[in-house]
Amino acid sequence: MNSNSIETEVLGATPAAPSEPSAPKKTGWGGKREGAGRPLGRKDQLTVGKLLDEVYKQTGRDYHEVLVEDFVRARQDDDKPMVTKYHQLILSKVMNTLARVEVTDSEDAIEAKKTAFAAALAELMAKSEE
Repeated sequence: MNSNSIETEVLGATPAAPSEPSAPKKTGWGGKREGAGRPLGRKDQLTVGKLLDEVYKQTGRDYHEVLVEDFVRARQDDDKPMVTKYHQLILSKVMNTLARVEVTDSEDAIEAKKTAFAAALAELMAKSEE
């Protein structure tokens, strides 16, 4: 039993309506704020080039050499979680260069698709102008 129901029973009065919350509910992140974030057109202070240059300055070797050496060390130490992370990192980079699209359509089929696409695009443009 809450205090409102106790007062009702004792005094015989009707309970008061629960008070409305004073602040509205948040529905998002608050929107754009003046001066927040990096100014438009400003370059990143830390770049990949700077990182690679620093690796070379510190070690006297290129990053890919250091990466492979660390991978080999993790394998020699039988550090399976670290070896797995290296595999994921290396494969994510290698797969981007191995992925390719093979076109198996004939020249006539490609031309037919180009013509159909151009016709559909022209129809859409005509509808948008109406």
